[in-house]
Amino acid sequence: MRMAEPPEPSITGVLHPGDMGVTVAAAAARSGTVLWASDGRSAETCERAAGAGLTDAGDLTALIDAADIVISVCPPHGAEALAAAVADLGFTGCFVDANAVSPATARRMAARFENFVDGSLIGPPAREPSTTRLYLAGPDAASVAARFAGSPLEARVLDGGDIGSASALKMAYASWTKGTNALLVAVAALAAAEGVSDELTAEWGLSQSGLSQRLTYTAIRSAPKAWRWVGEMEEIADTFAAAGLPDGFHRAASEVFARLGEFKNARSASVEQMLEALLNPAAPAGGAG
Repeated sequence: MRMAEPPEPSITGVLHPGDMGVTVAAAAARSGTVLWASDGRSAETCERAAGAGLTDAGDLTALIDAADIVISVCPPHGAEALAAAVADLGFTGCFVDANAVSPATARRMAARFENFVDGSLIGPPAREPSTTRLYLAGPDAASVAARFAGSPLEARVLDGGDIGSASALKMAYASWTKGTNALLVAVAALAAAEGVSDELTAEWGLSQSGLSQRLTYTAIRSAPKAWRWVGEMEEIADTFAAAGLPDGFHRAASEVFARLGEFKNARSASVEQMLEALLNPAAPAGGAG
């Protein structure tokens, strides 16, 4: 009797292992080899990938030649261009976009691939169990979810979900979590501009318990990430508009986060620094002067 051939080991490519992406890669590494591409990446990214035990394929071409599933985890403003680069190199495996993009953007990307899974990440970097979920939609969603079995990242397949449904879930979720962060910062900046910050803080203590603490948390944890959320707010606004809903709030949120872009790569910011950046935004690079 001929013995069945053992299944070939899985090879997953992850683009690119940032703070969130490296935990996605580490979670997938439990089921097989995980590749990344160091070409053009920063020293910090290289160090992060090495610390997670990822295998460096060198460049994007080598990665897609080897991987059967490629997962994209990048700032949303670069998601479509990255998908196009992978498609243009002739990738024939399953491409998973796990970025914060609108359903329409996800569907445009899907049109470039024979096998495409729409994904969205909700929660912090997946270092601890029961904190972070990867929602997946599309015909190959279950096979992608299997790569994360037993890992801290909980992969959930949206039953009957079409391409775009995982992205829609992310847009709805982030429209509240990150959108209200932007509103809170703008409210605090208005109070500072009008000289009533202390009075507003006192009133919050009486009637809106927790808002002062949330403002401080936003400065410490969110201001350094705000540059990533500029494009995400635009994707959310596009999603609202496509549903026939007002989209102006999240376009304003995009501007709020753009004004906090100076804190990129900072460890944190104070509330005072954050409000100053919002009230007195830096001049755009390359402007007249």
